[in-house]
Amino acid sequence: MKRIVTASLAAALALLPVSLVFARPLTYQLPDEASKFKDGPNLETAQNNCTACHSADYIRTQPPKKGQAFWAAEVNKMIKTYKAPIAESDVKAIVEYLDSTY
Repeated sequence: MKRIVTASLAAALALLPVSLVFARPLTYQLPDEASKFKDGPNLETAQNNCTACHSADYIRTQPPKKGQAFWAAEVNKMIKTYKAPIAESDVKAIVEYLDSTY
């Protein structure tokens, strides 16, 4: 039994350098942004907050012109459900941007 354990340990140690080669972190280049935030009031506030989690493409997939109540619900969902790091003081500006621009 002692020989089996010793042989297994030796085999594991012999394979350790090989496994470390494959354990290196991967690097890759992200593609350029496919779309940009539309110009509108409070653009910078929306851009600074929303791009922490997603691109402008995500906003473009939402139904068009649903009104402030829709966008307020979306922003609050991002904060409460997805834990988006949006300051309470920025919520109104983001909702105004989304409502007037999308």
